[in-house]
Amino acid sequence: MAQQPNTVYDLLVRQVRAHPDAEALRYGDEGWTWAQLGDRVARGAAALVAAGLGPGDRVALLDFNHPSWLEISLACAQVGTTNVLVNFRMAPAEIEYVLNDSGATVLFVGAEFAEVVASLGDRLTTVRRVIQIGGSADEYEGWLDVEPSRQAYRAVSEHGVLQLYTSGTTGHPKGVVLPNRSVLALCANMESSLEWRSGDSALFAMPMFHIASVVLFGTSLAEGARMVVSRTPDPVGLLDVLERERITHTFLVPALMGIIAALPSAAAHDLSALRWLFYGASPIPLSVLRACMKVFPGGFAQVYGMTEAAGVVTMLGQAEHTDTANEHRLLSAGKVITGACVEIRDVHTGAPVPTGHPGEVWIHTDQLMGGYWNNSEATASVITEDGWYRSGDGGHLDQDGYLYLTDRIKDLIISGGENIYPAEIERVLDEHPSVLDVTVVGVPDEKWGEVPRAVVVAATGHTIDPAQLLAHCRVHLASYKCPKSVDVVDALPRNATGKILKRDVRARYWRGHESHLV
Repeated sequence: MAQQPNTVYDLLVRQVRAHPDAEALRYGDEGWTWAQLGDRVARGAAALVAAGLGPGDRVALLDFNHPSWLEISLACAQVGTTNVLVNFRMAPAEIEYVLNDSGATVLFVGAEFAEVVASLGDRLTTVRRVIQIGGSADEYEGWLDVEPSRQAYRAVSEHGVLQLYTSGTTGHPKGVVLPNRSVLALCANMESSLEWRSGDSALFAMPMFHIASVVLFGTSLAEGARMVVSRTPDPVGLLDVLERERITHTFLVPALMGIIAALPSAAAHDLSALRWLFYGASPIPLSVLRACMKVFPGGFAQVYGMTEAAGVVTMLGQAEHTDTANEHRLLSAGKVITGACVEIRDVHTGAPVPTGHPGEVWIHTDQLMGGYWNNSEATASVITEDGWYRSGDGGHLDQDGYLYLTDRIKDLIISGGENIYPAEIERVLDEHPSVLDVTVVGVPDEKWGEVPRAVVVAATGHTIDPAQLLAHCRVHLASYKCPKSVDVVDALPRNATGKILKRDVRARYWRGHESHLV
């Protein structure tokens, strides 16, 4: 009987022993076998130890997608050090905050971001050494130019292997610590949900600082799938990679899926190898999903989860995407995966609500984070004493166990005592051809307390007619749910991970008013 892995590094060891000469990793024109990847990781671990790093210490990585992400993370998993993944879309001040908050002493930085780091100078209070990856001043290969050491620490399951920062829609982002046990639990729980075969290849198209890439990394490593890294998610380039590398599994966000599906050249690519296209992280309009299903021949799977739960909690699988008798399930987030439990609880009391009733999504799983870094108060506010995670998402479960998400609890609009979920209105407006982007927020109203207002961006070549949009809503929504007004803007504010900052949208309407929503 095979020994159960104790760390993410153990997954690599298993693959090196099983098929050392098979290609494990590809980046552009370069490729590495499992044996070569194992050697590079061992050298990285020795370099960490030589730099005085051990269990509990932090290194950080700021770069576009690159194989070093995988190598450094696996080296950290061997040593017990934590790899802090920095969102490269952040502003310099945000990067400064994350690096200082994490306490990282070594920073790996891509050539494109070297000037940003240099500009921060002495404001980086814990970083002692900066190592550039790539470019004419590459230092990373030199960093690895050490002999593997048998004296390297061996991590344990509770050691943090990755630290990802939440998107920070309110206040500063929080560092989510994912110990080895969380990632290993994810791999075990996802194993029964996915179909991996010998020779499969997974494409890392989305930024590697995102939890979706962690899911793809862990499951690919556990199954011995070939990992193909794309530096940036260029739509045309991704089509080429999907075809050339015969990719079988990948994850894309809905916005990128829509762009790719609309490319005139999409139909000319042979994507027949693609069996699993995972999507999530934001709602997808049904019109976009249907267009994508015509372009991508493989099976679709929507995933719902969060960084705090190491990724996936529920999945809407391939069968549901082709079930014409139950098309309404395409609006759901699917059913809970093996190893996780989802309940809907009353927002105020925490008591379970009856099937079909709305409330807050609570999650119980062995995938849960170790906690927020240096923030026990925030950890205690979302994880109960008996191990349930309060997601902050609103939703309900139907009688068949499908989860339907409504909105973030804090975005709920209470109008005249009625609960209105903005996501429901946004889904309807997304279907209108004149709308490119939309958000719905509650605005002050003397009679009802607050009422929904739609804030929209016009699609290219279209002009927004507010009266027409309101009429469209009245056809598809109960009257009390319909927005009472429409504002047209050039763009909606988004944070570094692309999520709309509803707080900023709401603020312009609530100045001078008292509200718990601002």
